[in-house]
Amino acid sequence: MIERLVFGRTGHLSSRVIFGGAALGGGRQEVADRILAEVVASGINHIDTAAGYGDSELRLAPWLKAHRHAVFLATKTGERNGAAARRQLELSLTRLGVDYVDLIQLHNLVEPNEWDEAFSPGGVVEALATARDEGLVRFIGVTGHGLRIASTHVRSLERFDFDSVLFPWNFALARVDEYRRDAEELMAMCRTRNVAMQTIKSVAKRRWEDPTQRHFSWYEPLDDARAIRQAVRFILSEPDVFLNSSSDARLLGAIVAAANGPDANERPSNEDLTAITSAQNIAPLFDGRSLERI
Repeated sequence: MIERLVFGRTGHLSSRVIFGGAALGGGRQEVADRILAEVVASGINHIDTAAGYGDSELRLAPWLKAHRHAVFLATKTGERNGAAARRQLELSLTRLGVDYVDLIQLHNLVEPNEWDEAFSPGGVVEALATARDEGLVRFIGVTGHGLRIASTHVRSLERFDFDSVLFPWNFALARVDEYRRDAEELMAMCRTRNVAMQTIKSVAKRRWEDPTQRHFSWYEPLDDARAIRQAVRFILSEPDVFLNSSSDARLLGAIVAAANGPDANERPSNEDLTAITSAQNIAPLFDGRSLERI
């Protein structure tokens, strides 16, 4: 069974692998049902979706009728205006078929103009704090990707007391010196404030070299079981960090197997990571310039 850990200050004992609901966004209900059966069997009890993940919220709704009490449920809004965010949250509740979500997150808050609007009077932060007071959400988080997001999250935490952050982290990104320093600063701040830390892109290999190739995530994921095992170990060796599974649901079994391994919490050696990086031709997904946005 996957290790469980208290999710920051929420008090919820969450599985350290969180199911990424983007995997449900483009498929039929019967496919979603099969994936969610695998989620239950694996012991995952934390679901992370978003208003922007296609039909993901709709695909979760039938399953939540029987499992809502057993999972920590998170969704996201990409709106920066408060009134628009409130409408999107209410629509998410309707689509999910629930009265509240455990966590609402500001989706990919990184651009300076969007950041300013989000924190301004009448912005999304103010609106979500009101929704929390009304019981529509229990906790508020912030997410993002790209090489600027760790430092932006630090700035966001200085402005508002978020309950969770979500950011990309893997051993390729850890070799980008500036991003590693920013991520380490963010993790130190989160530990001091008991803010839950979620990571994405843990099993990313590189951007697709052939964009016409059929795929289920915008990046090419690792497809070698040993490489996936090392990638998962790299994340879970941080004792208080959670791993969000890939939007490619075909990888869920390998990720769960790695998280259940006897050495799941042991950091791979630098030699092993270097060897896998070379063998798999792993490259960072972001470069701070032309590859920053997705």
